[in-house]
Amino acid sequence: MAFFDKIKEGLAKTRKNISVQLQGMFDSFTGANEEFFEELEETLILADLGAELAVRSVERLREITKQRGLHGAEELRDALSEILLDVLKVEDEGIKLRTRPSVILMIGVNGVGKTTTIGKLATRYIKEGKRVLLCAGDTFRAAAAEQLAVWADRSGADIVRQSEGSDPASVVFDAINAAKARGTDIVICDTAGRLHNKQNLMNELSKISRIISRELPDCDRETLLVLDATTGQNGLIQAKQFREAAGVTGLVLTKLDGTARGGIVFAIADELNLPVRYVGVGEQADDLIDFNPNEFVNALLR
Repeated sequence: MAFFDKIKEGLAKTRKNISVQLQGMFDSFTGANEEFFEELEETLILADLGAELAVRSVERLREITKQRGLHGAEELRDALSEILLDVLKVEDEGIKLRTRPSVILMIGVNGVGKTTTIGKLATRYIKEGKRVLLCAGDTFRAAAAEQLAVWADRSGADIVRQSEGSDPASVVFDAINAAKARGTDIVICDTAGRLHNKQNLMNELSKISRIISRELPDCDRETLLVLDATTGQNGLIQAKQFREAAGVTGLVLTKLDGTARGGIVFAIADELNLPVRYVGVGEQADDLIDFNPNEFVNALLR
């Protein structure tokens, strides 16, 4: 299924919130007056763009409307699409996994779907012919390693784990050495999802980073932050905290099929200048799809 169809299907609730309201506005469109712009601003805020970005986007639409002499509903919809797409254009060279092995660090709070995302990524890369090793670095959450082992079995990936309560950096060390010995292409490392003590988290991630730098000094490395889209603006707060604790290179947004407020994608891109790598729109292994800004905006607004 193409990205547009998949995202359109998965974002049914988001579309219901944004698209139906916008469609109603455009269907009853009588002109680009102040009432129209105020209603649009309110709709975007409710979609979780955040007040500041919503106000700025509508102000930009006012300017474009005046500059280009726009009159029709479709003209304004096209202009709004252009504005929202512009928000998503962050500096991004794309995901880099060229070395053998390459390393992906998965970070994010408990409950966002991190383990499931790791399993989906493993399935995807193995289907592409890559050899994948999963590292059970979340040694603090009960049954985290067991859950990861289930995904390893489903996907055909290798897994390295230790007993509960082990030093996460030690597990990463073992995983890297196993990857070297086995000719692994990609090592995907799970990490603990705790934010209640940010200093401990920072220390833990820093230690893991030093291990990777020491053992694989020239490897391609991605640090992907997994966020639950249903948390709305709280997800933005999490992203800010994790960006301080780790060098985040990209985002994975999960549960976009379960939220009516997909505007958080724009808020995060706008405030943090981080690219969205993947979006989750369901529970199946193939429901993690590459993020396409153009088609995402089209799926939301049309």
